[in-house]
Amino acid sequence: MYHYSAIQWLFFFYFYCFFGWVFESTYVSLKSRKFVNRGFMRGPFLPIYGSGAIMMLVVSMPFQKNIFLTYIAGCLGATALELVTGMTMEALFKVRYWDYSNQRFNYKGHICLSSTIAWGFLTILMTEFVHKGVEKVVFAVPSIIITVVTIVLTEYIVVDFTLSFKAAMDLRDVLIGLEKAKEEMERIQKRLDVLIAVANDDRAARKQERSMRADELMDSIEDKFSTLKERIKLNPSEFVEEVREEIMELRSKYSVEKEHRLQFRRLRGYYQRSQLKGNPTMYSKRFEEALEELKKAAAEKRKKG
Repeated sequence: MYHYSAIQWLFFFYFYCFFGWVFESTYVSLKSRKFVNRGFMRGPFLPIYGSGAIMMLVVSMPFQKNIFLTYIAGCLGATALELVTGMTMEALFKVRYWDYSNQRFNYKGHICLSSTIAWGFLTILMTEFVHKGVEKVVFAVPSIIITVVTIVLTEYIVVDFTLSFKAAMDLRDVLIGLEKAKEEMERIQKRLDVLIAVANDDRAARKQERSMRADELMDSIEDKFSTLKERIKLNPSEFVEEVREEIMELRSKYSVEKEHRLQFRRLRGYYQRSQLKGNPTMYSKRFEEALEELKKAAAEKRKKG
């Protein structure tokens, strides 16, 4: 059994948060051939690794003399943690920070069989080898030093996590805003289609053959406004006063939504841009197009310096 004080448990959590950040940032940076500061937070800490490590230690406590049960406990405990964390983060932020949808035997992309199997082996590695060495080092350091370091780290991590959480919520609002702006533009386009169809003496508005991306949608709306403007100029009597007023109203609504999209895409917050940069595999099924647009905008901003 592990007999640690609250300060020691907290220090172990921070240590494994840092260890996880070093491991994952190194792996992703080598794969991307450029430095990538991985994770939800901006500092060198990945809470999912710290939580996972502590979870492995806790669930393996009753089975320290039975390596098979330690393996099973690690599989179940880590998978449960990954599932709850993934579902909670997606519900809060509307994006996934990891996704196993392309893996066989996955559940809603949050967990998968291969990951579960790996968690069991990692639990054995953690409890039988890694943590024993870390424990010796911590016990060799005077407790006052561990206490001071833990308190300082707590203050720093609380601030970092608070700012990162706010940035993630802001990013969620941006995604929702972009999607709402697009939906409003789609309604504007459908009404313009009706006006053009009626002017052509065609009582059924044309249906869109496919769903347009936001930039294509904006180009299409601009073309329709240009078409209507030319037709009004060539044959004013073709459009009654009420229709002209509606066209002007639609133009005004379109201008507002277009400005909304431009404002959302600017991503003024450093933490928002950092989250996109540090999580290149971030995914959202519902807001896929909006998220890709933000990633592109953030990349363009970095290039401009």
